[in-house]
Amino acid sequence: MKTRTWLRRPVICGMLGCTALSGALILAACGQNRAQTAGTEAAVVQPTETAGEDAAVSENNTEEEQVVNYEELFKGLELTKSFKGVENCNPIIEQHYGADPNVLIYDDTVYFYMTADAYEYSAAKEIKENSYSKIRSIYVVSTKDMINFTDHGEIVIGGRDGAASWAKNSWAPAAAWKMIDGKPKFFLYFADNGGGIGVVCADSPVGPFRDELGKGLIRRDMENCGNVEWLFDPAVLVDDDGKAYIYFGGGVPQGKAAHPMTARCAQLGDDMMSLVDVPTVIDAPYLFEDSGIHKYNDTYYYTYCSNFSVDDAGKEEYGIENGEICVMESKSPLGPFTFKERILRNPGYYYEVGGNNHHAVFQFKDQWYITYHTRMLEKAQGVLHGYRSTSIDEFTMGEDGTIGDIPMTNNGRKQVGTMDPYQTINAATFAVMGGVNTAPADEVSKEYHCGNMLLTEINSGDFVKLQGVEFGSTGAKKVIATVKSNGQEGAIRVSTGAADGDVAGYIPVKADENETTTVEVDLDKAITGLQDVYFTFYGEGYEVVDWRFE
Repeated sequence: MKTRTWLRRPVICGMLGCTALSGALILAACGQNRAQTAGTEAAVVQPTETAGEDAAVSENNTEEEQVVNYEELFKGLELTKSFKGVENCNPIIEQHYGADPNVLIYDDTVYFYMTADAYEYSAAKEIKENSYSKIRSIYVVSTKDMINFTDHGEIVIGGRDGAASWAKNSWAPAAAWKMIDGKPKFFLYFADNGGGIGVVCADSPVGPFRDELGKGLIRRDMENCGNVEWLFDPAVLVDDDGKAYIYFGGGVPQGKAAHPMTARCAQLGDDMMSLVDVPTVIDAPYLFEDSGIHKYNDTYYYTYCSNFSVDDAGKEEYGIENGEICVMESKSPLGPFTFKERILRNPGYYYEVGGNNHHAVFQFKDQWYITYHTRMLEKAQGVLHGYRSTSIDEFTMGEDGTIGDIPMTNNGRKQVGTMDPYQTINAATFAVMGGVNTAPADEVSKEYHCGNMLLTEINSGDFVKLQGVEFGSTGAKKVIATVKSNGQEGAIRVSTGAADGDVAGYIPVKADENETTTVEVDLDKAITGLQDVYFTFYGEGYEVVDWRFE
């Protein structure tokens, strides 16, 4: 990796030639210093062969310099649309869809694991209805503040190239961790379509994951499992005493809508990859799918999605309707459970387009949250073919364990803490984005598709927003970015308040073929206090690995 330090207003020597910056204003600084030229109106340098030669002078040649007028370069630049809006926190990511969210909390960080919904296409290259049949991966993102999320890529589980190659699919994940032999070990449970539940494990929450069991953890040939309509949708609880439990199942046998009797629970072995006993039945009224579990004080709360055959009797007795998240409670992790309340309406109630309802309830830094999926992102994109995205809302847990109705919102939760800009921040970390995507950043993540990611598919007008960044009273005077130019040229505008807000400086991207370069730039003005920071991109083809401020 090469480090390149730029002056206060970066001097571009053979880096952004006049032809490459067609339409940009270039300041010919021959025989002048920057102090003299800073207040001088920029002149357009014609893209002639001579001008191109003049631009190619050495970095150390101070007699003849060319400085890009970045203000003109970005002037009138049309910003790429953020489909959720720059002030909203839901859905949590836009670069991918992600359904059936589940969480794992480790090292002061919340990891979200989601079914990797991805477009299916017809022979005519038109987007088809999501059949779920091609899903073999789990997306994972993480957050320390519930607003800014780091993309860790996809965990490939099912199929020939997956960690569990015996599995056809990987849906509806559940994650847990436990100290085993003095080391933390991470477990990711998944549904192989509706025919069973598998588990893969890793030494890190983001993998790489491996299949140590070599077969399904829960299968149809197991006692009291073969009679479950849909053997899927796991949820896992590691209790205070270290014992772990798994919850799963779903489906509605004909004529049994009120009491399907297709939910199950069982204690996991100490290895987290075996069952201690035969799974027992949970009599969840009007069950459809989507097991969930959380504990508050000494009470266990089993949560699930109601089916789409709730009749008048069910509405009157339980106060529920079709496709809603319901709660049961028990003093034992294995029940029996008694019905308590409905807590989350179907997404269609809020966003007009509904579908199945899938959730997880968790607590982080003394605040309770529910995560779920909706079709709000695909609706904003004009797709409407069943591709889902994850949202989060906060709620208050009553002293008696009552939750009440939790509204689904676009911006219904607060940031927990602030972001530290003086630590290296992975560039695939942001609260809002427009247009960019993520890709593996190193050899390990390229092999396994998960781990360390970078920003890619950058085009002019794309941007990312980092929310709630605390610069302190002294403030930041320099920004340092790691970029891969891939032979391309460009620039990154650093601003606060908005993508076209208060500009602090610009990061140049030099066409260093096949090199990863660290660029250091003195800011035009120090950034102080609590700020929302925007990185806006000019040019295309280059990638960004990370950044930090000094």
